[in-house]
Amino acid sequence: MKNLLLSSITLSIILGLTACANDKTINTQSPSPSSNNLLNNNQVLTSGIDFKNFDRSVRPQDNFYLYVNGTWLKDAKIPSDRTSIGAFYDLREHARDDVKAIIENTAKQPNLKPGSDEQKMADLYRSFMDTQRLNALGLSPIFPEFHSANAIKSKNQLVNYFAQSQIHGGNSPMAFYIDVDAKNSNRYATHIWQSGLSLPNRDYYLDKTKRFVELRHAYLKHIQTMFELAKLPNPRHSAQTVLSLETAIAKLHWDKVKTRDSSKTYNLYQTKNLNELAPQIPWKRYLKTLGADKQKDIIINQPSFISGLGKLIQSRSLSDWKTYLTWHSLSDSANLLSEPFVKENFNFFSKALNGQEAQEPRWKRGVSAVNGLLGEIVGKVYVKQHFKPEAKTRMEQLVENLRDAYGSSIDELTWMSATTKAAARDKLAKFTPKIGYPNKWKDYSKLVIKPDDLVGNVRRSAVLRHQKALAKLNKPVDRSEWFMTPQTVNAYYNPTMNEIVFPAAILQPPFFNMAADDAVNYGGIGAVIGHEMGHGFDDQGSKYDGDGNLKNWWTPNDLSEFHKRTKELVDQFNGYYVFKDLHVNGKLTLGENIGDLSGITIAYKAYKKSLNGKPAPIIDGLTGDQRFFIGFTQIWRAKLKEKAARNRVATDPHSPPEFRSLGALSNSPAFYKAFNVKPGDKMYLPPDKRVKIW
Repeated sequence: MKNLLLSSITLSIILGLTACANDKTINTQSPSPSSNNLLNNNQVLTSGIDFKNFDRSVRPQDNFYLYVNGTWLKDAKIPSDRTSIGAFYDLREHARDDVKAIIENTAKQPNLKPGSDEQKMADLYRSFMDTQRLNALGLSPIFPEFHSANAIKSKNQLVNYFAQSQIHGGNSPMAFYIDVDAKNSNRYATHIWQSGLSLPNRDYYLDKTKRFVELRHAYLKHIQTMFELAKLPNPRHSAQTVLSLETAIAKLHWDKVKTRDSSKTYNLYQTKNLNELAPQIPWKRYLKTLGADKQKDIIINQPSFISGLGKLIQSRSLSDWKTYLTWHSLSDSANLLSEPFVKENFNFFSKALNGQEAQEPRWKRGVSAVNGLLGEIVGKVYVKQHFKPEAKTRMEQLVENLRDAYGSSIDELTWMSATTKAAARDKLAKFTPKIGYPNKWKDYSKLVIKPDDLVGNVRRSAVLRHQKALAKLNKPVDRSEWFMTPQTVNAYYNPTMNEIVFPAAILQPPFFNMAADDAVNYGGIGAVIGHEMGHGFDDQGSKYDGDGNLKNWWTPNDLSEFHKRTKELVDQFNGYYVFKDLHVNGKLTLGENIGDLSGITIAYKAYKKSLNGKPAPIIDGLTGDQRFFIGFTQIWRAKLKEKAARNRVATDPHSPPEFRSLGALSNSPAFYKAFNVKPGDKMYLPPDKRVKIW
């Protein structure tokens, strides 16, 4: 059930950052008003730049990231209950404070109407915060799951349990879900994705380097300790069984790079033919339990995994599988149980795995739980209190300015044919921007929330979410749906809907500063908009057409030229070292790196267009171009614990923040001109080594 305390799965994520302080404010005359300019005449402008973070001992031509953020990096301390700090992470903390106030103010209201949104929000939070009751309950809330697992008498019942467990929010080797069909974006389809692991991915089970070997030893000890706390039989043997079985599952998993490939993960099967893929799996019974047995087809994202899993189900004993299921019932629910389980779960997954020294305060975890289960109930209030209509209007204008700039950039490409340009233009025109909050809010009326039943609240939420997903089948695609809440500091691109989405919480400094000059906003939120648009044209998004269908719209020569440029970007990022023994994975991060490069390129072009041929004002002694690139770089200010940083390199499709900045800047000719970067400077790349894609 861990996954139920998180936000909905998103399709593309961009990291973000926090509010700036100590802006210097001066009076200056802004450019003449136009459809492109975002400021009013004679407005008091700020630079939007946090100068106290600068390290003037670093030459901007040698390391612009350290120049802009270096003093902060030296002085900032990561709190014991966090593994990262920085502009994005701090803004997220601020949003969580805002949500806490919303929840607590709601809970103070007398006589909340039973079944109302307010009652559900207040009582879910109370159920999480009532540690006295949770400690008294101990393990009892998940006894029914233990009993169900122990009652399994056959392999057919085992697979049926996989389905039942997932409906209630548990982990299963087969992750069933419903989403838009990537080759027919007008319909929903059923899908199955590889799953079933506790550690982040297959490398954590199979990599023989010292770090991963030590983590596996720690994980084995953690499983044993959890079984001991639960007073379950044979803790040591059970731990070895779990690790052995999860390792066998991990060997079947596709790696992170392969699972990024939209073409390889689209495999449409007729349900009547699934027995040919994995005859050991009782498909009719499995799909009927999930409520999806009437569907004639299903998309299997990793067929070789399913084929191998069928054999693994058959070869491993029923006893081993029961032990595995007992472990996942225990581990998935650990944070919903009494303090000993919460503490031990933290000690491994947060402390040993990510380097977090202390558990977050209970209230922070409670807020995350409410956000995860009742996100749009909170979002309604958050928008009313923290999102101004003029911010949405200004963002809409920014998006259109970026769209126009992207179109010009496509037209100017020398390596792309007119045929492919026309298709790219068509896709760009069909982008749907969503800003701030959904026009239609999710309905939680059927969800029962009780103040004294935390595990039950989570289970009922999972069941309702599953039922809502099933209800989508055979109905028109709901293009109004959001996959992030308004209070989420993030943004995403959804290829099957060809949409770019910007929740309200990201529209704050340093991304978006209503009081700042255009330059820093184009460098901040402008680059974010360009990044999300760029996902529509990255190595995977470029496989989808303007209607959201997985369909090739490239000529063979153009596609070859595109791949040549993306390979250059892969090689470039493979050369960035996070630690002496660990470099960025250029293939894993390719999509996000294309997004970042596109973002800064298109945002800069849009900024220059907004000036209408007039010179930008000088603010704080900086030109508009200089403020633009500083604005871009300060949004990537971040500091991570080493363990957390190493984990992200292994699992995260985003490059570490420093290299998101340096990589994009080193490929931008305008940056070289703005800061007089010349041969011999550490950031200098010869013109023929600079990657230009869009």
